[in-house]
Amino acid sequence: MNANKAVVKDIFAELAVGNSRPLLEHMADDCRWRVIGSTPWSGQFHGKTAILKQLLRPLTARLRDGYRAAASRIIAEGEIVVVEARGNNRTTSGRHYNNEYCFVIHLSGDPPLIREIRAYADTELITAALGALE
Repeated sequence: MNANKAVVKDIFAELAVGNSRPLLEHMADDCRWRVIGSTPWSGQFHGKTAILKQLLRPLTARLRDGYRAAASRIIAEGEIVVVEARGNNRTTSGRHYNNEYCFVIHLSGDPPLIREIRAYADTELITAALGALE
């Protein structure tokens, strides 16, 4: 198995049970995360610190039990790993937030670190379930 695919497979095995630590541990300090779309949650986040402060912490603050997403398919070619995943989440207001995703993840280095993530999802569900990103 491709080393990058193995890293991503392990990350999503942990995300499926609500453990985001492996994701953060494998994220390069200069990582870029782009949420595709035109919602308040869409945009580009540059650097691990900005991703945490501007995207991940606001997201998890709106969820009851942390963020969960299970991979249904992982395809890898070289430094690119593509993941189809489904969330299993409930907001603090009790609303289901079970989005479907396609993540395109670029990893490089030894050990492999995540350099970029592009996230494709149901943006209408993001806005309806999570509200505005503050």
